[in-house]
Amino acid sequence: MSAGIHYVRRNSDKLATVSTAAEAFSDWKGADERWMFVSPHDDDVAAGAGLTVLAGIAERAEVHAVIVTDGRMGYCRPDQRESIAAVRRAECEKSFAILGVTPDRLRFFGYPDGDLDVNRGRRFATPGVQTAIAGGVGLQNSFTHAIRAIRPTRVFLATVADLHPDHRITHEELLISLFHARGTIWPELGPPIAEVPRVYEFAVYCDFPEPPNLRIETPAAMLETKLDSIAAYASQEQIDGIVEIQRNAGPMEYLRELSFRFYAPQQYYPLFTKAC
Repeated sequence: MSAGIHYVRRNSDKLATVSTAAEAFSDWKGADERWMFVSPHDDDVAAGAGLTVLAGIAERAEVHAVIVTDGRMGYCRPDQRESIAAVRRAECEKSFAILGVTPDRLRFFGYPDGDLDVNRGRRFATPGVQTAIAGGVGLQNSFTHAIRAIRPTRVFLATVADLHPDHRITHEELLISLFHARGTIWPELGPPIAEVPRVYEFAVYCDFPEPPNLRIETPAAMLETKLDSIAAYASQEQIDGIVEIQRNAGPMEYLRELSFRFYAPQQYYPLFTKAC
């Protein structure tokens, strides 16, 4: 058991409490564990997966975070409108520092908050575009580059069932980028990954589309650290309500591991084969 953390796995209707991450997470890589948290907005990981971040660090995984949007739509007063993106960037760095994620393991994509739909896919950049990487722009460009650079063993992202369009688009673009990252396409974005990482959903605003299959239980002190990381977003005037919801939930979080596989036609052969 690491730092008093417990893991409860649910397989069908069976529950199993285990004492180590190696037992809780499939295909554990030991010292090679690298976790990549994908945050559509800067505060989503702290609110939905702050304890999971702390657990990963406690288990000696190398923890990274990707922040997709720039927070420009998060102003609560008219006088914040022009400055809120810079304010939220500073709050984000503080929040992740509280969780133990250092600035060198943060990646800010900088896409306009609330405007991800027009940034789907990948296309060649025009000169001077801020979000350009290796001559390309678009979410699949940014995600493919990040996945190949970090080479994560596990990826954590907000559930696809979330009603916020930025969350849904981030989810979809990340999954197709795993396909790209494994292949040889777009070599300027880095060498292909050897295998697709395990993918887990966390919930922020809405329920999971199907029940989660993993619960992480931590000591109370870790919950206080998570709450401090959420409270770092002081510019978000509704943040006290989110802190209270998380406090009432107690020191535990839920994850849903995705059954993410590339198409394999052979799996359907038995369905069309007559029994002898």
